[in-house]
Amino acid sequence: MSRIGKLPINIPTNVEIILKGQNLKITGAFGKLEQKIPDSILINKLDNKLIITSKKVNNTSNALHGLFRALINNMVKGVSETFTITLLLQGVGYRGNIEKNNLILSLGYSHTINFVIPETIKVQVIKNTTLKLTGCNKQELGLFASKIRAWRTPEPYKGKGIRYENEIIKRKAGKSGKK
Repeated sequence: MSRIGKLPINIPTNVEIILKGQNLKITGAFGKLEQKIPDSILINKLDNKLIITSKKVNNTSNALHGLFRALINNMVKGVSETFTITLLLQGVGYRGNIEKNNLILSLGYSHTINFVIPETIKVQVIKNTTLKLTGCNKQELGLFASKIRAWRTPEPYKGKGIRYENEIIKRKAGKSGKK
């Protein structure tokens, strides 16, 4: 049995869980998420806890057991608390702003980069150089943040680029002067 899969999931009072067949729907204060569960995973609801078990079908059932426990736990946390990712724009002239449903970034290219903001994600621009992304779906939020970051990954010499808030960039010395 999976060590992660054995742990029960605590259900907050404002979260509603509906399981029809192998379809799981979780609704809360910040959104609604759905997930299809494979046949080898069983979900039992006891009081305010979800207990996830696996049928011994094959060797991959333990891996799926831990995976789906983690996915369901992220869904419960997302609809009750939301997830937040903060991106920092570091560089001369790097800035972002929001117009209607578009995130517009100036990243030192000859043109601006436009992103259509998904409906499930909220974006705040703080002081033109900090982007605060919030959403209830952890996977979608991380994918959106990585697409933004891919336009200018931080470089090791001056540290310019788009980086996560707590990310540490290993700096290189660069060229030395004449001797």
